[in-house]
Amino acid sequence: MVKGSPEPVPGVTADPGTGQDVVVSHGHGHSHGPAAPASARVRRLVIGLLLPLMALTLVGVAVLYPWGGHATAANAGVDGPTVTEHGVVTKVAASGCGGGGGSGGNNGGSGGGNGSGGAQCEAVTVQLDNQQTITEPMPIEPSTPRFSVGDKVVLGYNGADPSDPSSYQLLDFQRGFPLALLGVLFAAAVLILGRMQGLKALGALILTFVVIVLFVLPAMLAGKDPLSVGVVGAAVIMFMVLYLTHGLSARTSTAVVGTLVSLGLIGVLGWLFSLVGNLTGLDEDTANLITVLGHGIDARGLLLAGIVIGSVGVLDDVTVTQTSAVWELRRANPKLGWRELYAAGLRIGRDHMSSSVNALVMAYAGAALPLLLAYAASGRGLTDVLTAETVAQELVRTLVGSIGLVASVPITTLLAALIAMQEHIAIPVRRKRKPPTQDDMPTEEIQGLPVSKTPEPAPQRSSTASNPRRRRPEGQPQRPPAPPQSPSRRVPPAGPAAEDPPPRGTGVSKTRKQLPEPPPTTPNPRRA
Repeated sequence: MVKGSPEPVPGVTADPGTGQDVVVSHGHGHSHGPAAPASARVRRLVIGLLLPLMALTLVGVAVLYPWGGHATAANAGVDGPTVTEHGVVTKVAASGCGGGGGSGGNNGGSGGGNGSGGAQCEAVTVQLDNQQTITEPMPIEPSTPRFSVGDKVVLGYNGADPSDPSSYQLLDFQRGFPLALLGVLFAAAVLILGRMQGLKALGALILTFVVIVLFVLPAMLAGKDPLSVGVVGAAVIMFMVLYLTHGLSARTSTAVVGTLVSLGLIGVLGWLFSLVGNLTGLDEDTANLITVLGHGIDARGLLLAGIVIGSVGVLDDVTVTQTSAVWELRRANPKLGWRELYAAGLRIGRDHMSSSVNALVMAYAGAALPLLLAYAASGRGLTDVLTAETVAQELVRTLVGSIGLVASVPITTLLAALIAMQEHIAIPVRRKRKPPTQDDMPTEEIQGLPVSKTPEPAPQRSSTASNPRRRRPEGQPQRPPAPPQSPSRRVPPAGPAAEDPPPRGTGVSKTRKQLPEPPPTTPNPRRA
C-alpha cells in the first residue's frame, strides 16, 4: 500500500466509469459466493408478474372487440334524426304553439309533435348552411333553452322532404369553438409547466380517449359484458398511459401491478354489493340507450363499468406516488429491510390517501348534484332518499371506489418494498482520509504547503508586570542604578520597602528605606 493512501472501506468500491466511491448494497445478508446482479433479479420478478396480466389483457381485447361492427340507431330501426345540420338563428318572435312543425329532441330540443294552442311559444327562424331557412316553434318552459339572434345551433334531419320544416329538429347549440379554445389553453398550461413530462401526459390523454372511443364504447354497444369491457379497457389504459408517462422501469411496472390488483378488487366489490343491494342500473339515461339500441343491455354491468373506469385516474396517482416514495427511501438508506420500507411508505400513503378519498367523493357528489337537489326538494326522509335507486347507485359507486383506493396503498407499498429490496443500490459516499504529513509526501509537494510552526510558549510575567514603569521624559537625567546588595543584607519583598517609587516628574521623591549601616570601627587604644 502506498504510504498515505486511504485504507479500504468494507462495502465501498470504486465506480469504473467515474472513479467515485460507491456503497454497494445487497438485498440479502447471507450469500455464498458472488451474488447475481440485483437488477437482473428485479427484471425477472417484474416480468413474471406482468406477463400473465398483459396476456390476459390482450386476450380480453381480442374476445370483446366487436369485429363485426356494433349497433346504431339506424340499423336498430329506431326513428329519430340521424343527420345533423348546422345553422344560425336569424329571428326570434313570440307566437302561439298551434300548428307548425316543431318537434322535440334531447339536450334542448322542443317537445315532439304539434303544441297546444294555449301554450306560449317562440318562433325561432334558423338559416342553414345551405342557405335554406326554416322556422321552429319552441315552447317557453323552464326545461327548454332560450335562443337568441346570432346563436349557432345544431338541427337534426330525419331524411324526409328537406323543404318541409317538420323534417328538422332544433337540437342544441354549437360549442366547437369555445371547447377548442379551452383545450388549447389546457394543453398550453400542461406544456408550460410540465415541458417534456407534460407532453407525455398529453399523449397519454389522447391514448385514453382512443381506447374509450375505439374499444370500450363499440364493445358495449355490441352487447358485450360491460363489466368485462370496463376492466379490460382500464387495463389497456394503465399499460399505455403509465409506461408512456413514466417510462419503462421497475417502479413503473410495480405501479401498474398495484393498479391492476386494485381495479380487480373494485370490480369484485362493485359486483357483490350491486347484487346484494338489488341495484338494476335502470335510470333514465340507460332506458333511453336501450330504446336507441333496440336490444337489451346489462344495465347493472354498465353501472359497474362506470365505477371501474371512474377509479382509474385516482388509482394511477396513488400507486405511482407510493412506488416512487418507497424507491427513494430505499436509495436514501440501503440498510432498511422490506418491513422498514413498508412501514415508512405506509406512513406516507396515509396522508395521500385521505386527500385522494376526499377528491373522489367530491367528484361523484359534484356529478350527482342535480339528483341530490331533486331529492332534497322532494320532502322525503333521509333514509328514503339514500336508499332510492339513483342515489344508492352513486353511493355504491363512491364507496366501492374509495375502498379500492384505500386498498391500493398497502398493496402497492408492499409490492414496491419487496421489489425494491432486490435492486442494486449504488450511492456515492465520501471516504475519510488522513491529513497528509511531511513524512508521507514528496519534497516538491511540501514546497507549496505552509509549514506548520510550533506555538511559542507564552512569556512569563515579571513581578512588575502589574505596574509597568512609565517611560522617562526627554531631558531628565537617568537615575543611577542602586548599588548591589549582599545576600545577607537583601531587603525582603514585604513592607514599605517593596513599594514602587512614585512616578517621576511629580515633584515628590521618596527613597526606599534601607537598614542602617553599622558605624565605622575605631581602633581600640588598649589593643594598640
